[in-house]
Amino acid sequence: MTSRYESNPREVERMNTKELRENFLVQGIFIENEVTLTYTHYDRMITGGATPVKGELALPLPDDLKSEYFLERRELGIINVGGNGSIKADGTVYDLEKLSCLFLGKGVKDISFSSAEAGTPAKFFLLSAPAHTKYPTTLYTKEQALPVTLGSPETSNQRTIYKYIHNDGIMSCQLVMGLTVLSSGSTWNTMPPHTHDRRSEIYCYFDVPENQGVMHFMGQPQETRHLWVQDGEAIISPPWSIHAGSGTANYSFIWAMAGENKDFTDMDHVNLNHLR
Repeated sequence: MTSRYESNPREVERMNTKELRENFLVQGIFIENEVTLTYTHYDRMITGGATPVKGELALPLPDDLKSEYFLERRELGIINVGGNGSIKADGTVYDLEKLSCLFLGKGVKDISFSSAEAGTPAKFFLLSAPAHTKYPTTLYTKEQALPVTLGSPETSNQRTIYKYIHNDGIMSCQLVMGLTVLSSGSTWNTMPPHTHDRRSEIYCYFDVPENQGVMHFMGQPQETRHLWVQDGEAIISPPWSIHAGSGTANYSFIWAMAGENKDFTDMDHVNLNHLR
């Protein structure tokens, strides 16, 4: 498990492209037959991926956690962005089609991942945060997430939003998770821009077509920066940073948060004309 430390906004103002990517871009999330983990000190989230091809992959216990098992003091949200797969949690098997979400609460000990077919392996995106109490293991399909279509072709942001872990969905201590699928011809996400000092966020971009990319915008509203993102890569977004993007083709992305509250609408909106 690799670690990322917090960055002061004034420090970020002075970062070059290489330094921005080293601090905020997470690459190599979905590696076949591996579980990858990155620990960020923003709200002590752990993000990563599990891509089982041959047999089962067990969730490892990094020494840095200093715990008896991974979810001794944590909870875990998992979204499948690949082929059909399954997750075994303390002996119970949960089948996940593409865009299904599984929540595992504090206290679950044995966790492993597998794919239905090696030729089209599951790709499980992982987001974990500290938990003070236990909520029940819950599986949602994309249909149970009550998808809502927003935006319009005129503003290039027609999209379908799926909410999984939130106040009116799967219950958790502090995790909030869902995903957004942009319609064909739409490229912009998360406009109008906003920040939320109460939560840190991670964006994981997926279904980005081959030889295409997404320009992700971050930073304080008056001092923005950009990062080119490819398929299967994620951005760590500090509470003081905007988080938005535009692609060279339509794409999808997971939004995953942890922090002080789980209010999905808790956003400090920024006037688009005030961005710099």
